[in-house]
Amino acid sequence: MEFDFAAEQPKFLMLMYGLIAFVAVVGGLLLLLDVVPSYFARRREAQLVAASASGASLPRRPKQREGAFAFFFLLPTLLLLAVGLVVPAVRTTLLSFMDSGSNNWVGLDNYRWMFAEDSIVRVLINTLIWVLLVPLVATAFGLIYAVLVDKARFEAVAKSLIFLPMAISFVGASIIWKFVYAYRGEGDQIGLLNQIVVSLGGEPKQWLLDSPLNTFLLIAIMVWIQAGFAMVVLSAAIKAIPADIVEAARLDGTTAWQMFWRITIPSIRPALIVVVVTISIATLKVFDIVRTATNGNYDTNVIATEMYNQAFRYQENGQGSALAVFLFVLVIPIVIYQIRNLRKQREG
Repeated sequence: MEFDFAAEQPKFLMLMYGLIAFVAVVGGLLLLLDVVPSYFARRREAQLVAASASGASLPRRPKQREGAFAFFFLLPTLLLLAVGLVVPAVRTTLLSFMDSGSNNWVGLDNYRWMFAEDSIVRVLINTLIWVLLVPLVATAFGLIYAVLVDKARFEAVAKSLIFLPMAISFVGASIIWKFVYAYRGEGDQIGLLNQIVVSLGGEPKQWLLDSPLNTFLLIAIMVWIQAGFAMVVLSAAIKAIPADIVEAARLDGTTAWQMFWRITIPSIRPALIVVVVTISIATLKVFDIVRTATNGNYDTNVIATEMYNQAFRYQENGQGSALAVFLFVLVIPIVIYQIRNLRKQREG
């Protein structure tokens, strides 16, 4: 089969344009973040050397110039935030007050629909279950891992194995666990869970079809992924506990259980808060696991998947945007709490 260059020419042109755009963007960023600052730094250094050699007072940069200089370097970030976050957020908020075709204003009808439709109420309940269970269970497992693995003989290997699920995408992890939950009639089972049930004398079942059990089985996937992250952060916090505090507690005859509750937990409280907040935000946005494992069927939908369905599958832009805004509103208090907590830590 001969290669027809003429037929493939548009693809080559598109590839060339993409490469040119990539080089232009990367070159522009390098120019902005490396060449320009280096030029001004060398110029400032030359001025300081000249002033020092002549015995004159060192030149000072006017505050207006310093402000303009800072704004110059913040401008790319501000533009990216405006284009990628602020503008879409404002547009989505406006769309949430419009009909499915984004032509007419409907006021709060889309938000009333969220709490009036039984299927959407089920979605909200599922999301609440995710947010309540995943951060607490994942953090608890991470803390248990961190305490048990700390100063163990094969600590590095154990931590690597526990953290390994974090290196897998949510889609990949969901596919792995779909094999764990797999069901194959009355014959030989390929799913680990059903094989265990059969070996114990039970009957295999289609685990992902039974509600609300299927929701908890999907939650197990998220916990499996996030426990490694919690373990790494909490393990570092435990190692940072001052040795003199631990030694003093041991000299006072503190038991291992008392050491855990009275020394370890209070000492790593900031790290615990960071882990819970981070996992909570990730849980609110969960999409891949539900989409891959059940496609939101069998009462497993959460806000992110239902938002996608309404906006892109059913072409209900108003309802999809309302769900997106509601999800954004749920994340805001968690972010504010984390910011206030970090500010208190700096002040303390």
